[in-house]
Parts: sequence; C-alpha cells; structure tokens
Amino acid sequence: MADVNLSASIRSEFGKGAARRLRREEKIPAVIYGHGEDPVHVTLPSYDMMMALKTPNVLIHLDVEGKKQLVIPKAVQREAIRGFLVHADLLIVRRGEKVSVDIPIHVEGDLAPGQNLLEHVLVALPVEAEATHIPESVTVSVEGLDAGDSVTAGEIKLPKGTSLTVEESDVVIQVLAAQAEEPEPEEETEGEEEAPSEVAPE
Repeated sequence: MADVNLSASIRSEFGKGAARRLRREEKIPAVIYGHGEDPVHVTLPSYDMMMALKTPNVLIHLDVEGKKQLVIPKAVQREAIRGFLVHADLLIVRRGEKVSVDIPIHVEGDLAPGQNLLEHVLVALPVEAEATHIPESVTVSVEGLDAGDSVTAGEIKLPKGTSLTVEESDVVIQVLAAQAEEPEPEEETEGEEEAPSEVAPE
C-alpha cells in the first residue's frame, strides 16, 4: 500500500467565490472527519492531491498546520467535463483499525476460444482491511472461461488480514455468449417487376 505526505491549511472562507479563488491558487477544498471529531475544513494543493489519488485508497500522512493526521480519501468530486478536482472528503484512520473500502479488480488470462464477452458485474471489490495495509488491487484469472462461467467473490484470493464485505456467492465477473447478428432481409432489386400472370385465350 502506497502512502504520501501532504500539507493542508485550515479553511475559513466558503462559497463559490472562495472556491474559485482556491482554484486560481491551484488548491482544492476538503473536509477531514471521523473518530467522533468535529469536521475540519481545509485546503490542499490540487496537483499533489491529484497525483496521490492515482493510487486507490492511498494512505495520506496529513500535516494540518502542525497537527499530524492519518487519512484516506472517502469521496472525491471532479468537474464533469475537464475532470479537475473540486472537493475531497478525507476519513481519519488509526493504525490497526479496520476500514471498509472498495479495491480495484484486475483481470488476467484469455477466455476460451469463441465469440464470448466478459462482463464486470462488480468493477471494485468491497472489503474490510487494516487502515494502514489496504490492498491496492486484487487479481482475477479468467483463463479458459467459457460462456456461462463466472467468478464469485468467494473465489478471489485476498491478502492476509483482508475480508469480504459482500456475500461469497456474489458474482464479480461472468462470461456471456455474444449475440448472433440476425441476417438483414434481402432487398428487392430496384426496377424488378413481378411477371404478369398469363391470361387464358378465350
């Protein structure tokens, strides 16, 4: 599990105008909460935070004007079109405690020969893990799977100290048979006319 060091400043201004000023200063607003403490509103360097978020469930050693906190990102808002960071929710964690997180699922291997499709029923696996040892991802092999086969949560090997927060029988990935394309109806040749019926002589 990767961890990073970031510095934050207490935030006292709120509203759209304040948010625009922060963006001009290349900062983003964030809130720190958890463990029964009052929420703390802070500002973070946007570029450093964006780089930290490249690692899912990254552990952040946060320095808030001299006060040290261990936090993990719980919710991040991005601008819809350009994708820049708008706001972050940071959860306070303690060493040794368990937290519920979603970890990415990586797929490896080739399906059985044929026109089959791989469907991700879950794009991330809900688990409970020690806050300072959250797995970055889990790997699922689909080698040789054919249409109708699936992988359930209970079949995925988890790192030591990590447990599922979904049912073991929940399907994570399944293989579907590709739908056969229906042949298009033949079009009549342009200008082709139906032959006239013969008329019996009187």
